[in-house]
Amino acid sequence: MKPAIELQRPPVDFQEKLAIADLQGVAHNPVIKGFNPDPSIVRVDQDYYLVTSTFEWFPGVPVYHSRDLSHWELIGHILRSSEQLDLHGVPDSGGVWAPSLSYDDGLFYLVYTIVYNSGGRFKDLKNFLVTSPSILGPWSAPIILNSSGFDPSLFHDSDGRKWLVNVQWNHRPHLPRFDGIVLQEYSPTRRRLTGPITNICRKKDIIEGPNLYQRDGLYYLMLAEGGTSWEHSVSMARSEKITGPYEIDPNPFVLTSSQSPSLTLQKAGHGELVEAPSGQWYMAHLCSRTTELHRRCPLGRETAIQEVSWSKDGWLRLKSGGIEPLDTFTIPAGNGMVPSPAEPARDDFDAPLISPHWQSLRDPIDPTWATTTERSGHLRIFGRESIHSRYRQSLLARRITSFHVTMETKIDFYPHHYGQMAGLIIYYDTKNHFYLRLTHDEQLGRVLGMVMTDRGGYSEELDSQLVVNDWPQVFLRAIIDAETLRFFASRDGKQWHAFPAHYDFSKLSADYAGGFTGAMAGMGVQDLGGTQLHADFDYFSMHMTD
Repeated sequence: MKPAIELQRPPVDFQEKLAIADLQGVAHNPVIKGFNPDPSIVRVDQDYYLVTSTFEWFPGVPVYHSRDLSHWELIGHILRSSEQLDLHGVPDSGGVWAPSLSYDDGLFYLVYTIVYNSGGRFKDLKNFLVTSPSILGPWSAPIILNSSGFDPSLFHDSDGRKWLVNVQWNHRPHLPRFDGIVLQEYSPTRRRLTGPITNICRKKDIIEGPNLYQRDGLYYLMLAEGGTSWEHSVSMARSEKITGPYEIDPNPFVLTSSQSPSLTLQKAGHGELVEAPSGQWYMAHLCSRTTELHRRCPLGRETAIQEVSWSKDGWLRLKSGGIEPLDTFTIPAGNGMVPSPAEPARDDFDAPLISPHWQSLRDPIDPTWATTTERSGHLRIFGRESIHSRYRQSLLARRITSFHVTMETKIDFYPHHYGQMAGLIIYYDTKNHFYLRLTHDEQLGRVLGMVMTDRGGYSEELDSQLVVNDWPQVFLRAIIDAETLRFFASRDGKQWHAFPAHYDFSKLSADYAGGFTGAMAGMGVQDLGGTQLHADFDYFSMHMTD
């Protein structure tokens, strides 16, 4: 391989660029693509662990592992039981908000919020703590900490004491809703918060996502500021005492993309710090990539990493010297690139357990409704509640991580009532999704057609539906090309029928639909009569073309 000048000669294939950059120890953002917001990162010896928010999706809080901060592998989830995570009935974009992972004296700690009601002046929620000696668990039963606000994080002080910080929420209409950051001590022996509650930081702007750090005798408070959209940012404050008063950083932003709409990484904010064994510092933060036409972010908020350093006067700064997120960063010294297994593009459902890359809505994945052991080489899903239900849906989905992707599945399903449906879904939430589904029509028999929900309005495209009574098998396909989403069907997997409509994929985003999640693709089955008719899926593939 030629030296660095090779990067400057045109034309250079994208994969070749990636290979050259890898050899030079350069990592590419976002490091974890698709709906993976609010990253929390910790290093234990040579291993980095990172968790993100999951909102209404089950299991909760994925754990990603890396040795070089560039290559990340999903190794499991922390919240895997109904005891740890009861999501039944939570609203769209409710559920698990901003989990925070930490490690101290041989024990992993995770604090997290479950939001049960949101969107108005009130937020009904609880903050919980679980612990485990291993990142893979088993994790403890949850301890309820408080309900005063969201985005909790646990700080382990050098004197052995532990402190919880979280946003304090104010419901009163004549006052700001974000009522500062509150601090209270946590007692491991009593397994509860104890002592006075101190409001350690208030600002005129929205502040959330608090994290405490200790360096050179000072306490540093990292904040997410400006909301979760285009004005998102990271800011800092510091104090000689953990209870304050806190001095606000003279620079209003450590990180933001709000001033440069042309940047690849938009909505940059909500960061956490980690120090590499080499002494280099890094910040994991959320970001979003936009579509060109409507400037929306259907992939959701993703995870990126920036190298940071401490200035002579003791403030955190990007190593680049600016405030804007970079598309690349240098991996920690002495680490070399450490490849990790990529998420498989195709799942043939041959394993006895369902892959951790699949998630369900609000309800644990269990054999009573989703199993790979009933029929060899197939995923069997038993139909339950409607696609609008916030309780017990039968839907399995994976994150969409690219603006250019082809998804495909093969389904066996023989409905005998219009309340029975199954198929391929591109999903944002209960109020916004596109669904190519098989069902039964009283006059036509087995039919295949598009249904959709747009900002809560449900519709069926009857003019374009296909009668498939004589199809020996049914293949379904969806293709995303930038903002355009199209659906296809085939009786043999070779000749494809294109449904005429071109849908706007960018609608499956917070920018159009509201909320905080991202687009997912998967398989759904409904049986509104309660007989739990099942559908068998032979495989599911998701191939990226960028």
